[in-house]
Amino acid sequence: MNETGAPEAAREVDVVVIGAGQAGLSSAYHLRRTGYEPERDFVVLDHAPQPGGAWQFRWPSLIYGKVHGMHSLPGMELTDADPDRPSSEVISEYFDAYERAFGLRVRRPVDVRAVREGTGGRLLVETSTGTWSTRALINATDTWDRPFWPRYPGQETFRGRQLHTAQYPGPEEFAGQRIVVVGGGTSGTQHLMEIAPYAAETTWVTRRPPVFHEGPFDEGAGRSAVALVEERVRRGLPPQSVVSVTGLPLNDTIRQAIDDRVLDRLPMFDRITPDGVEWDDGRRVDADVILWATGFRAAIDHLAPLRLREPGGGIRVEGTRAVADPRVHLVGYGPSASTIGANRAGRSAVRDIRRLLAQAPVAA
Repeated sequence: MNETGAPEAAREVDVVVIGAGQAGLSSAYHLRRTGYEPERDFVVLDHAPQPGGAWQFRWPSLIYGKVHGMHSLPGMELTDADPDRPSSEVISEYFDAYERAFGLRVRRPVDVRAVREGTGGRLLVETSTGTWSTRALINATDTWDRPFWPRYPGQETFRGRQLHTAQYPGPEEFAGQRIVVVGGGTSGTQHLMEIAPYAAETTWVTRRPPVFHEGPFDEGAGRSAVALVEERVRRGLPPQSVVSVTGLPLNDTIRQAIDDRVLDRLPMFDRITPDGVEWDDGRRVDADVILWATGFRAAIDHLAPLRLREPGGGIRVEGTRAVADPRVHLVGYGPSASTIGANRAGRSAVRDIRRLLAQAPVAA
């Protein structure tokens, strides 16, 4: 609303980028590199309070030296980072320097509420700070804001504490407690190995037996893993993480945790009781805390008005382009959810958008 109480006119740009994590900044870099000017031709909207994407919310004990597969953003290397500093600090400072170096002028904090069909072939991006009218959209929202909480019988009766990876405070808080960690991914194993020296007892529970891979994870294996995730989004199914199809690296730290029976997996329990968890075969484990390391889902609810979802529950994507609407590109979604994948996808999305905008007439 303006001073008279009337709705303000939508501000027009060629491209709106939603999100300023790895995917959003990569996309913004390639937009600027190909001649688009920030604020005039494109705008980057980010709901986080400061630079750093989801990294700024990572737990303090995740030091930079423990981060797997962090690739530098295009055009500016991340060098000489102290491996003993929290990754949240290192990467937030790097993202901040990157935004300033390339003059990306990210607007924050801005909450994107909905993306709708506009007039003249444009999309309307409704936000907490007003509406943008755009010819194309790069959706680079990550998954951190949508932690996945499985539901099990009796969950509401548990007298202890339940929390998700997104709320993980570090291992010291669990001193002397009995902890059940649910989840077979990287976060679950990292949490277990950190918590075990402090906790009175730890129990590891996963839906499927964990898969560990030995030897180097080379480029060919990486391409094969990404191809499996890519096939899902091409079919309109919700994406899986690349880690879910690659398995966990069997390094010396993991081997030691297996030998110490820290990584001693039990099958998924059948119910939650006030005092812990139980299985149908009569096994039970008492617990003070259930830590759900059960992953995240894509934060794409704001795209619902465009009706992009397929019957399978996901958005069908070719490359980065939403098949149902070529104006919409999803970067950091499915196969481009890794940091190196986001870099490549940002470049690809900008290339396709330039072609699209060159062909489409500009509405009067």
